Amino acid sequence: MKLTKRVDHRGFTTALLAAIVVLQLVPLTTYAQNLGAQPATGQAVQGQTAAQPEGTVLNLVNWVGNVIAPVGAALAVVMAVIAYSQGRGVMRWSVTAAGLLVVSGLTRLIEFWIQNGTGGVQ
Repeated sequence: MKLTKRVDHRGFTTALLAAIVVLQLVPLTTYAQNLGAQPATGQAVQGQTAAQPEGTVLNLVNWVGNVIAPVGAALAVVMAVIAYSQGRGVMRWSVTAAGLLVVSGLTRLIEFWIQNGTGGVQ
C-alpha cells in the first residue's frame, strides 16, 4: 500500500489571486490622483515629485486622510446599522467610525496648516 503526501495549494492560490487583483488595481490608482483637468501621474502635490521622500509621505497622508479614513468610517457606520438590526452591540463600530473621522479631520487640519502656514502667524 502506497501512502502519498497530500499537498495543500490553497495558500499559494490565494496569494496568486491576490497578486492578480492588486496588479489589476494599480492602473486605477495612477488615474486616481487628479489636480484639475489633467491627471498628475507620478506627481506629488505642492510642486514636489513623488520620487522625493517628502512628496511620497505627503501623498500617503493625503490618501489616508481624504480617501481611506472616510470610506472606512462609512463602512463602520454600515456595520453598526447591521449589528443593531441583528441585536448585537454597536459601540465598537460607532467608536471605530468616530475614530476614523477624527483621523481624517486631523490630517485635513494638518494639511490646511501646512498650506497656509507659510505666511506666518497673523
